[in-house]
Amino acid sequence: MESFAFLIHPLDVRDVARKFPFTRRLPEKVVEGIFRLVPPMKLSRITGVKTPSSEAEGWFVSCPLTARQMLTLPEKFVYKRLIQTGRIAERLGAKILGLGAFSSVVGDAGITIARNLKIAVTTGNSYTVATAVEGAKEAARLMGHDLKQAHVVILGATGSIGKVCALLLAREVRRMTLVARNKANLEEVARKILYETGLSVKVTDNVKQALADAHVVIAVTSATDAIIGPRDLMPGAVVCDVARPRNVSRQVAAERDDVLVIEGGVIEVPGEVDFHFNFGFPPRTAYACMAETMILALEGRYENFSLGRDITIERVEEISRLAKKHGFKLAGFRSFERAVSKEEIERIRARARQRTGGKTAVN
Repeated sequence: MESFAFLIHPLDVRDVARKFPFTRRLPEKVVEGIFRLVPPMKLSRITGVKTPSSEAEGWFVSCPLTARQMLTLPEKFVYKRLIQTGRIAERLGAKILGLGAFSSVVGDAGITIARNLKIAVTTGNSYTVATAVEGAKEAARLMGHDLKQAHVVILGATGSIGKVCALLLAREVRRMTLVARNKANLEEVARKILYETGLSVKVTDNVKQALADAHVVIAVTSATDAIIGPRDLMPGAVVCDVARPRNVSRQVAAERDDVLVIEGGVIEVPGEVDFHFNFGFPPRTAYACMAETMILALEGRYENFSLGRDITIERVEEISRLAKKHGFKLAGFRSFERAVSKEEIERIRARARQRTGGKTAVN
């Protein structure tokens, strides 16, 4: 049987409280201080990942640092904790380790972790890109947007995921804006897109300005707090929020019934998979980054697949092909931990058209 492990960590202290309820009564900084000292651990065994040609088992291994700690604590300390977590996966018998959430963002995006382990490592970013683009395109279609006429915005366009999402979508759109904090890096991505696709894109570090007339948004920044609020989006906008923690505020769901926010990369896993751990998803579904780790294990591809900041289109296309081979696919749409039906999307579309006199959908 093939084997894998997936490294997870609490995004914030609320995630800590799901495993350790007593922490709900403690101040956030106290909880973070305690768990800074807690060693990595095995959380659960993953069973039932099975296709007609292969079967795999795995484990969730946990690094107890929150997203904020991973970004603010000394890099050397964070690497030490992540490598310790990876060595638990090695001892359990995993042959490949997937890096979840901010463990794939820290430092050099997995390269140092891979160098210090005896097993293969992947960030899962290649399949995350593939499913984010696929999901955003399908959601846009259901909301009535023609990509050739729509304004597409990529938030976090200089990151490994955002950059490749932009390159892939630039093949199909005529109007695109890239958003990130570093203007020089943005210009470099824009030049690459122009060279490879012929599309001239706009660049800006002003999120609100870019979103004001955006029809389709892919949000994949490494911000630890929400950067998209209820007043930032036009009626009928589609947002594929790939980031963890989320880039879209929960207030959007509460106050805007005329925009569609979907979670990026929610995948149906083949077989009767049981994670033996509740990470907020329905049965038999997982994040795309988790799925990439499983796909590589099922294929016996124990290699460093998606590492560093330069994810290639070739790798995205390859993991998409392997996903189809083993029966992995998008698991419908979810928004803020709940399923969104096509009927509900149609109602959102109707409200958006009503509030803009039918001018929201680009078709």
